[in-house]
Amino acid sequence: MTIAAILLAAQVPAGFRLVWSDEFDQAGKPDPARWVYETGFVRNRELQLYREDNVWIENGMLVIEGRKERVPNPAFDASAPADDWKRSRAHAEYTSGSIKTAGKHTWTYGRFECRGKFGVTLGLWPAFWMTGPAREWPANGEIDIMEYYQRHYHANLAWGSKQRFVGIWRSKKVAIEDLARDAGYASPDAWAADFHTYRMDWDKDFIRLYVDGRLLNEVSLKETINESPDGANPFHEPHHVILNLAIGATGGDPKHTTWPSRFLVDWVRVYQKA
Repeated sequence: MTIAAILLAAQVPAGFRLVWSDEFDQAGKPDPARWVYETGFVRNRELQLYREDNVWIENGMLVIEGRKERVPNPAFDASAPADDWKRSRAHAEYTSGSIKTAGKHTWTYGRFECRGKFGVTLGLWPAFWMTGPAREWPANGEIDIMEYYQRHYHANLAWGSKQRFVGIWRSKKVAIEDLARDAGYASPDAWAADFHTYRMDWDKDFIRLYVDGRLLNEVSLKETINESPDGANPFHEPHHVILNLAIGATGGDPKHTTWPSRFLVDWVRVYQKA
């Protein structure tokens, strides 16, 4: 066993076993046995075009880099209607990256942790989150273990309502100024200069979402029944992990952001009960 493996084993929480991790120790591109890329315009009418070029590993960190740069949209169709925003835009003014474990790894229940850091300027929308492959959103379930946008840190769950593509949300947000002050930092920028641990504890009864050990949101899974025709509880089903840095849309206007801007990830770990 290597020294790195011994150190990692020593960090396993009591009562758990490590079932999957990526320490991002190998320079180059993310491991294709663990991750797949999202590419193009993907969701939420965001400004960025997701590309593989914006994701790599260096110095033991996953780098997801947002850039202000004009690039052609590979899916552009001049005949597409204006409301077909994925195809009607000839260019993107920003690029970024998103990777996920979909089709590679999914899990039901466990402790999910990510250690990372990101900038807190307006326009950025980094996230460590999960969703299920069983059905369309939001009836497949969404767990935002960490989302940051517009000066607030968010910890959310969503599932299916009676209306297609409209979720029922259990959301908690904390102003970044309050989060930084409560953690002993002089400012949000000082908080953002450090790495932090985003965590979910998920079992058959509850989902609990934390940052640096501080509980932000707790939801009973007795509540999370889809009102959509399937009547399922998506949080008793497998989910996959997503890491991304979105720009604009819910993230706000990025015109005052300094570019490039990075979401750095030291590691992602998945534990389940021993």
